[in-house]
Amino acid sequence: MFGAIRPATGEGFALVLPKVSTAAMQVFLDQFAATIASDAQVALVLDGAGWHGARDLVVPPNISPIPLPPYAPELNPVERVWLYLRERLLSRRLLDGYNAIVDACCEAWNALTPERIRSLTAFPWITKVAS
Repeated sequence: MFGAIRPATGEGFALVLPKVSTAAMQVFLDQFAATIASDAQVALVLDGAGWHGARDLVVPPNISPIPLPPYAPELNPVERVWLYLRERLLSRRLLDGYNAIVDACCEAWNALTPERIRSLTAFPWITKVAS
């Protein structure tokens, strides 16, 4: 699952893709960029996953990637969303094949409300920057 969230509003965008790779990241970036208003610029916080910063990526002009230093998940608000989804909605389940996994991931993401996303991602530093 690839996702982006906006902590101040609780908005989110996600794609469930069959694997993590540079090609999958490109699909995510392109589809996410298409949802951004024409007059907006998005700062997308990224951890150190290899596919997040691959040289082959073509980052759309309305997205500014913000790479995090290694071992700093507390700086990436979406990490709390992934933890919540794993702990509350995706763990301790036996799923019957690929389609069931995709369905479970989609159901979990769609169960998130803007209020839940805000509550999970309202880090003090984000609140200061967004106000």
